[in-house]
Amino acid sequence: MCGFCGEIRFDDRPIDLAALAAVNAVMEPRGPDASGLFQQRRVALGHRRLSIIDLSTHANQPMVDSDLGLTVAFNGCIYNYKQLREELAGQGYRFFSHGDTEVVLKAFHAWGPDCVHRFHGMFAFAVAERDTGRLTLVRDRLGIKPLYFAELPGGVRFASTLPALLAGGGIDTDLDPVALHHYMHFHAVVPAPYTILRGVRKLPPATIRVIEADGTTREHGYWAPTFETLPEEQGLSFEDWQDRVLGALRTAVDRRLVADVDVGVLLSGGLDSSLIVGLLADQGQSGLNTFSVGFESVGDEAGDEFQYSDIIARHYGTRHHKIHVDSASRLLPNLPGCIRAMAEPMVSHDVIGFYLLSQEVAKHVKVVQSGQGADEVFGGYHWYPPMQESTDAVADYARVFCDRGHEEYLRAVHPRLHGDDYSRDFIRSHFAMPGAEAAVDKALRIDQLIMLVDDPVKRVDNMTMAWGLEARVPFLDHELVELAARIPAEHKLCDEGKCVLKAVGRRVIPKEVIDRPKGYFPVPALKYPRGEVLDMMRDAVTSQRARDRRLFQPEYVQTLLAEPEAHITPLRGSKLWQVALLELWLQEQGV
Repeated sequence: MCGFCGEIRFDDRPIDLAALAAVNAVMEPRGPDASGLFQQRRVALGHRRLSIIDLSTHANQPMVDSDLGLTVAFNGCIYNYKQLREELAGQGYRFFSHGDTEVVLKAFHAWGPDCVHRFHGMFAFAVAERDTGRLTLVRDRLGIKPLYFAELPGGVRFASTLPALLAGGGIDTDLDPVALHHYMHFHAVVPAPYTILRGVRKLPPATIRVIEADGTTREHGYWAPTFETLPEEQGLSFEDWQDRVLGALRTAVDRRLVADVDVGVLLSGGLDSSLIVGLLADQGQSGLNTFSVGFESVGDEAGDEFQYSDIIARHYGTRHHKIHVDSASRLLPNLPGCIRAMAEPMVSHDVIGFYLLSQEVAKHVKVVQSGQGADEVFGGYHWYPPMQESTDAVADYARVFCDRGHEEYLRAVHPRLHGDDYSRDFIRSHFAMPGAEAAVDKALRIDQLIMLVDDPVKRVDNMTMAWGLEARVPFLDHELVELAARIPAEHKLCDEGKCVLKAVGRRVIPKEVIDRPKGYFPVPALKYPRGEVLDMMRDAVTSQRARDRRLFQPEYVQTLLAEPEAHITPLRGSKLWQVALLELWLQEQGV
């Protein structure tokens, strides 16, 4: 886990290395252990390193192989790098380090960009070719690792985070109206390639982008799950699917132990993270460090699930760390830092929870496994079962998922940002793609490939990396995702959803954390803002900067402020927080 950046020029202007150094410096929290800059002709790369595998300086980046004429900047982890290294050594490649970065470099030389098909892991990387001047940008299948870019006059600059790009200057920072529509409809999810800023784009997941020395660019996707049971799987029983999922999940958890440092677990007390702890224990791991966070309650809404995480911690004898956060002493003072750490504004209430949790976790370990993705992959959300009977998948999904309709959006934002119903059009076009015929599978696919990438996954990456902590997500092992996609809908959605995974869980962990009402990572103070939290939001949305920005219409803002607890989205989010967060994020980024 690291951060990297770079620039390629297509004209005779020199690369501004001072600007690139500024970009690289912003990403120091992602890689506090080492840094480097490298330039060769019209391409330059920068890197910030978090040392996880091969802790020596031999694995520092940008990594240059003069014999091959390649330089790589890499963020992530290739879990099967040892097997690939052995295969490459058999082909005659010689290695000067013992980590996965050099495996990426050699694999690219041996197999070209198609090397990604051989990788098990999370990754984003840039490879510069000395002899051709070509630059290749790659992002992993499920977008676990981020990659942003900006087209500048005569070149392209890229980085692991959007705020880092802003530090280099020359970026159009006006709001993108298409992205804003998505932000206001999909609770801050902005599908690639858009970002909230007009001048910045992000590489979609599972995408290879090749940029030639003259600026010619080509891009293609290389992976997507198919939601269709294979012919040889047609006769499998519910128990057979359990066996396959359990086997694949064991493999996924085991793969993510690859490290030269200790690996802990973020333990919420729910099924997903508890399963990770149970499977690690089954594999002989003892004395695991586990970590939970909770918030003060607001009204009748509880702010923690410690009672369930305690069950797992006691059962497996983990070294359990509990963090309790109250609004006055920790939430409000830490919100600015949390917002600055967001590569894009993320409205989910639990983002501050991950930020504070990561701060504590980083004092103990450098790597954790986390349960993100299980609900999207195995059908755990409440809007999936109704989709089984849907005769209008687009309308039914939008009704249960979207924060607001287009008419409310037009009332909310300034007329200069009005446009078509981009979000409903996006759902319609995504649902029309081949590979998912049933309505529920269409919903699962859009959530896995779009919503998951730019909400839970990005949230965990941004907040853990703010403290130099690497988070690994076994439920997003691409082989496990492919397997889950092929499970018949009736096995996904029985037992109030996530049926197969619950059945697997009953084989492994105490049933008390499974057979209970579904929980989530609650932060009631942001959902039902009162007192100082409400004052903070009011100050943001009524400030002179907010008025000068002409982003939201004053009448809409006043409606939210009049009854902040009454304006809740279908997914139980605060509309006021959504509006306030965007303004706060823009201010923190200096926009």
